[in-house]
Amino acid sequence: MEDMKLIVAPSPHIRDTDRTEKIMFSVLIALLPVLVASIYLFRWDAVRLVLLSAGAAVATEAIFQRLRNKPITIGDGSALVTGVLLGLIVPPSLPSWMIIIGSAFAVAIGKQVFGGLGHNPFNPALVGRAFLTASFAVAMTNWTAPFDAISAATPLALGAARSNIPNLFFGTVAGSLGETSAVAILIGGIYLFYKGALDYRIPVGILGTVVAMSLLTGQDPVFHLLAGSVLFGAVFMATDPVTSPITVGGRWIFGIGIGLIIMLIRIWGSYPDGVTFAILLMNAATPLLNRWTRPRIYGQGVKASE
Repeated sequence: MEDMKLIVAPSPHIRDTDRTEKIMFSVLIALLPVLVASIYLFRWDAVRLVLLSAGAAVATEAIFQRLRNKPITIGDGSALVTGVLLGLIVPPSLPSWMIIIGSAFAVAIGKQVFGGLGHNPFNPALVGRAFLTASFAVAMTNWTAPFDAISAATPLALGAARSNIPNLFFGTVAGSLGETSAVAILIGGIYLFYKGALDYRIPVGILGTVVAMSLLTGQDPVFHLLAGSVLFGAVFMATDPVTSPITVGGRWIFGIGIGLIIMLIRIWGSYPDGVTFAILLMNAATPLLNRWTRPRIYGQGVKASE
């Protein structure tokens, strides 16, 4: 009896085997098909940008944690995932120094200033992309075709009538490194769903809303699903567990809201692809969605019978 220890801790007492390292490792594995496709399509530019972005993200996290006298947790993989994601959502021709600055900004301003992992309200990789778009608009809209690196227009700029659906599916079109190959993104998404790291409600909400809005406005739904960064955003960005709602109802509203904003920007806005801004705007609404859709505690609000 003397060796027995009583551990007193607040509820809940349910333990789970999922840890940050396990989830991040699953995301990295899911990104492998996308990374392989980007290297095949855009050659060494893909290797250059992803490696520089990942290295800058990990280094920035370590530096900020050291400056804040916090334990250095780069081994959990979260900074690495942020860097890889940002490297995959920029044009192949982006200069090396720009991706380093963007990646450092993503971790420093998008994550560390809020207190680190779990406290950031916005997806850090998208914060980095928004910063790069606002700061280096010309470089962030300089697209090149796969294989030959010749300047070319993206499918969203060309329109549905001048785009080829098989090319969109396999990725042989101009665009960001990891957003052109729909088949690679779908393979990664299926893996994440199999591993339980992806809740289907958010992607289904986004893609379903894009299809519905396309049909209501006379657009081609397949084109809008495959063109731009809708698929990549729905699978890898919007499903970030830190910046998305934790409730079932909140996730449905979150996904539908993202899809709605994307189509509003695409159809009536002047910006060709609104995925980044749609997700960031709904990230800001996540605390409210969690509050409004919070399940009622058993017995709460029930009046005792007289």
